[in-house]
Amino acid sequence: MRTDTDRHHPALIALHWLTLALLVGVYALIELHDGLPKGSGARALAKAWHETLGLTVFAVVLVRLPLRLLLGTPGPLADLPAWQVRLAGAMHWALYGLLFAAPLLGYLSLNAKGTPVPFFGLDLPALLAPDRALARSLEEVHETLGTLGYWLIGLHAGAALAHHYLMRDDTLRRMLPVRRPTRRPHARA
Repeated sequence: MRTDTDRHHPALIALHWLTLALLVGVYALIELHDGLPKGSGARALAKAWHETLGLTVFAVVLVRLPLRLLLGTPGPLADLPAWQVRLAGAMHWALYGLLFAAPLLGYLSLNAKGTPVPFFGLDLPALLAPDRALARSLEEVHETLGTLGYWLIGLHAGAALAHHYLMRDDTLRRMLPVRRPTRRPHARA
């Protein structure tokens, strides 16, 4: 684990905020899709962009996770209870699991429906043969993970804001793109 700095590596910071921007798009597009008239071109376009951005999240995670393992992360802040450090680690890995599994399940559910998988104007190859029952199961799990994602992302953001505004530590500052002076000393490994 990286302990030589009090901030995340700039590449990880950029990928974190890119992931957030993509997720906002993914969630906004599926909500928009659900509100548009069935059979409309706008509804189909919202769904296609939801799928494209979802696969982009998957691609970013395929870069981000190995980069995180290679570059490491700063050590825990001083004075944080061990349970908070463990809970934060569990939350991060749960988010990575979501960011990996939800797009993959969406991809596979489209394959099982026999539907082309759009990605910036390309149709990606099918990894599964059409199977309607499997498609329904995969789509149900994909949607459940999407709902779980709302909660995980909300808890993650809420924890960062609580650390920033209530605990007044540098948890959020370590992931902000702009470097600012720290307020508390950090644990040394």
